[in-house]
This record gives sequence, C-alpha cells and structure tokens, in this order.
Amino acid sequence: MRDGRAVAVVILAAGQGTRMKSSLPKVLHPIGGRALIEHVLTTAEGLNPEYIVAVVRHEKERVAATISAFAPDVLIVEQDEIPGTGRAVESALGALPEHFQGDVVVLSGDVPLIDVATLENLLAGHSEAGAQMSILSAIFDDPKGLGRIIRDESGDVIGIVEEKDASVLERQITEINGGIYVFDTAALAAALQTIDTNNAQGEKYLTDAAAKILASGGRVLAHATDDSWVIAGVNDRVQLAAAGTELNRRTIEQHQRNGVTFTDPAASYVDVTVQIAADAVIEPGSILRGNTVIESGAVVGPATTLADTFVGADALVLRSEVHGATIAANATVGPFSYIRPGTTLGVAGKIGAFVESKNTQIGDGAKVPHLSYVGDASIGAEANIGAGTIIANYDGVNKHRTNIGESARVGSKSVLVAPVTIGAGAYTAAGAVVRKEVAPGALAMSVAAQRNFEGWVAANRPDTTSAKAAAAANIPKDGER
Repeated sequence: MRDGRAVAVVILAAGQGTRMKSSLPKVLHPIGGRALIEHVLTTAEGLNPEYIVAVVRHEKERVAATISAFAPDVLIVEQDEIPGTGRAVESALGALPEHFQGDVVVLSGDVPLIDVATLENLLAGHSEAGAQMSILSAIFDDPKGLGRIIRDESGDVIGIVEEKDASVLERQITEINGGIYVFDTAALAAALQTIDTNNAQGEKYLTDAAAKILASGGRVLAHATDDSWVIAGVNDRVQLAAAGTELNRRTIEQHQRNGVTFTDPAASYVDVTVQIAADAVIEPGSILRGNTVIESGAVVGPATTLADTFVGADALVLRSEVHGATIAANATVGPFSYIRPGTTLGVAGKIGAFVESKNTQIGDGAKVPHLSYVGDASIGAEANIGAGTIIANYDGVNKHRTNIGESARVGSKSVLVAPVTIGAGAYTAAGAVVRKEVAPGALAMSVAAQRNFEGWVAANRPDTTSAKAAAAANIPKDGER
C-alpha cells in the first residue's frame, strides 16, 4: 500500500520479437544470468505489489512456464487476437479482483534494466499530483522509431503519438515515451473501453489512453528520467548485447561499492545472482556465473570461469574452469585446472596445474598438484597424489569409487582402478597399477624389477648419434683403465 492505495503490476510479454530472428521467445533471452522477463519480474516483486499479472501470447506455454518457475504467484493471462498494448493491459485488468481500485504499474517484459528506485519515484510523483496517468519518459537526441510525448505551451502533457502516426513537426520532438506507466485503475479501465484500432498499425494502443483520460478531465504527467537505460527495450541481438554490457557494468560497479576489487572491470563478467564478499579480488578475464559465492580475501583469476561454485575465504583460483564445486578457505586451484560438478576441496587443499576432477572430495591439506585426473573419489586429509595419476573410475558400463586414506602418498603416474581403497598412510610406487586394496601403511608396487642391457645401443643402433655419444662416454680418461 502507498498512501493508502494498493498497487498492481502488469508485465507485457505477448510480443513475437521477430527482429531477434530466434527460435527462443524474445523475453526469454538471457542477460546477466537471467531471462529478460526475469529481470522485470524481480523489479516488479521489489515494489511489493498486491498483484503481478503477466500477459502472454506468442509461444505462451514456454513464456508462461518460465514466469511460473521464477515467480509462482504471478497471474498469467493470454491476450486474444486483438493486437496492441492496450488490449494486453485490458486482458490483465480482467484478471484482477473486482474490488481492486488502486494504481496499476505497466512494464514491458523486454525492458530489463528498469529498477525499483525509478518506479518508486514515478509512483510517488503520481500520487502527490493526484494524476490518473503518469508516463516515464526520456530525452533522446535521436528519437527515431519511438513514440513522442506531446506537451502544450505551458508544458502540460496533452498526448502521446507513435512515430508512424506522427506529423513531421511531431517527429522533431525529442522527449520520448519510455513505455512504462502508472495508471489509476478506474481511469484506465474507462479509457480502454473507448480505444479503437484506427491507426497505422491497426492495433489497440495503450498510449491512446492519455488522450482519453485528458478528454474526461483527468490529469496526465510525464516524468523524464536522466537514465535512459532504465527504459531501453531489447528488440534485436545488438540491443540484447548492449543491455547485457550495461547490466554487467552496473553489477560490477555495485560490487566495487560494496568493497570488492576488480582490477579491470571492463574485462570481467558477473551474473546478477553472484555473491562476492568485501576484500575479494577479481582479476581480468574472470567470468562468474549462476549461484557462485566468493568469500572475503579470495582471489579469482585472471582468466577464470566459476559457475555455481563456492570459494572460501583467502582461497586462490587461477586460470581455471570450475563448475558446481566447493573450494574451502585457503585452498588453491590452478592454473589450467578443470573442476567439474561435485568436487569439494578442503581447507588449505590444492588442485594444481592441468588437473581434472569430478565428483571428488579432497580433504583438508590434501594435494593433487598436477597432470592428474581424479573422478568419483574420496581423498583423505594431507594425502598427496603424484603427477600424472589417473583414477580409472569407469569400466565401460558403470562408474566406481576410489577411497584414498589420510596422509596416503600416491606415486607419480599411478593408475588406480576403481573400485579400490588405499589405506591411511599407505604408499604406491611410481607407475603402479593398483587393482586391489592397499592396507594402511603398506607400499603397493606393480612393476617388474629394472634390468639393464649393457651395449644394447652399440649393437642395435650402431650409426646413431646415441651410439657415438655412448662410445665417447666410455673412452677411459687419463689415469683410468
């Protein structure tokens, strides 16, 4: 409730979006980790309205499913065959309870950067002036293609005209209609009943409500925002990218103001869903997606991707790809590691260069330093996995687990054939192929004793540089026989 008046939000999401040239409905295209419509829903929910109504038509099942999954309490209505934004809002009003007599905020599902503060200001001005319609407008140097706000000599709003219906003189106006409105419900309903489709597009324009309200003695206001991005619509891939870039800039700026260091903000990407604590450092080329959480003092990057990953305090993730993992405090990852879902790395643990891990729990202080694959495994605290080790977890049909005990030492280039257990404090020799359980404190070896064949090179490769080098090395030195 605002000043005793209830608020409902109507979101227009019925358009086809042909200029996107996409099989995906326009409002479902993502920026910042969410679909366009999800950004608008988030803003709508931020107003704490009594009702949110979304109007769908093109690919209504897909759009409605996304809306319901993201915001289950939203009322969804379908626009009928009568085209136009006026008809869409008329359909939405029909979904509101008959007793609702507050203000209606109208938003577009393809205008993702509209924010709560802007709408609160618009609502406040609407209420203070006792207006029946308030329009969020902006001043554009080049307003081509946009509807214009028409004012009289005293500056009062007397109408809105779409560019296709505008005169040459009206097209010179630089104040444009942002397509975001607040209406008194009763005034809106009355106006919509009298709007027709007699225009260049053959549509029932919501903008015609301004003239109808004014004709009935109502008051129409236009508030020009100084932030044109909040009314920027997305109609093609160029505008989608531009909106995404601006959203990313704003997202990173907010993190910076909250105490996060971005050494090169323009060279990083952060979804709006990512959480970063103060005193974390994000190096250039980092991409942070989904429900990633980064705690204080952690350093991420350069050239690192994190998706749905937790990074603990003072951890370091360097030049790596990490998905669905948990990296505890003071742990280190990288460079050039590929960490797949289900990986957990304990406190002060290490996953080093050119390591791939998957569904593996690595204990506190344990290390997988380099050139290894660990999958479907549990590695105990303080264990060490030698370079080039492979956990062979797949038998061609099923995956199997490997368990490595605390403080175990797996020698370089070992192959652990799952299912297998290596006990606490046990060792495997370099190059061991381990197929059976290794008891705690035991040493596992599977290679034959080394044998040397003297003179083999001279006998089998007599004319090679190796043979010449060996012959030179075998010439007795002075004083030797």
